[in-house]
Amino acid sequence: MRIFHSEYQAQYASYTFSYAVYCLQENVDELPLVLEKGFLPYTDNPAIKHDIFYMARSVRINLGAFKDTSENKRVDRKIKPLNIELQVIKKTDFINNSEFRDFCVNYAGERFADGNIDTKRFDYIYNKSFFSHIFVFKSGKEIYGYVFGSLKNNVLHYWYAFFNTNYLREYSLGKWMMWKIICWAKESELDYIYIGTAYTTKALYKVRDHRGIEFFDGIKWNVDTKQLKQLCRNDEEKHNEKDMLKSTNVIKIAWGSPTC
Repeated sequence: MRIFHSEYQAQYASYTFSYAVYCLQENVDELPLVLEKGFLPYTDNPAIKHDIFYMARSVRINLGAFKDTSENKRVDRKIKPLNIELQVIKKTDFINNSEFRDFCVNYAGERFADGNIDTKRFDYIYNKSFFSHIFVFKSGKEIYGYVFGSLKNNVLHYWYAFFNTNYLREYSLGKWMMWKIICWAKESELDYIYIGTAYTTKALYKVRDHRGIEFFDGIKWNVDTKQLKQLCRNDEEKHNEKDMLKSTNVIKIAWGSPTC
């Protein structure tokens, strides 16, 4: 793997010069290490043929510390009458047909914030080397959703999720599917499951709903969920200075009290 930086923006008056941090994965076996270092897969530009990952406020669950919360149990009780079954299928064994592709593309167009997954980008995502498994949620012939996953050694990355929108209003389908896959990962004796990023208050359900949450703070994996909640709230505030290094507490938070 190779880590590199791309210049982003500058605020010369406060000596703040931003560089986005990326990682080039050179071998699919590197995936656990790439995720461990706080990177997540970048797929926004199909013109990029390499496996590029971006550094972010990534969130993972330490499955050794995971256990059901009251919210997990509540959501499961409500969905139980649907009799949804989980099938875990290797991508190499999955039938990628037009019906499946349309299901995912239509959901993305309707529900994703940017809505920019067309057929070309979908195929680009689908063909990524690290994308290994598809989690299928169905009951009889009714499809409730698909989740793309990257499974390597002792870790799983919960990637793109696509849901049947007919059920979203009445059921917490997305929360339940994530919980179900987390349970599958724990039962499979994995160490960690990576569940995307945590930005703004919209991501707080990840913190509230799951035990064993850790987040990458730019230096290490941090278990302070109170700090994570505050960071998510801060994302929605307007700041003149967003460089964490210049805040009064960041040195203490990151490394403890400075010695000089």
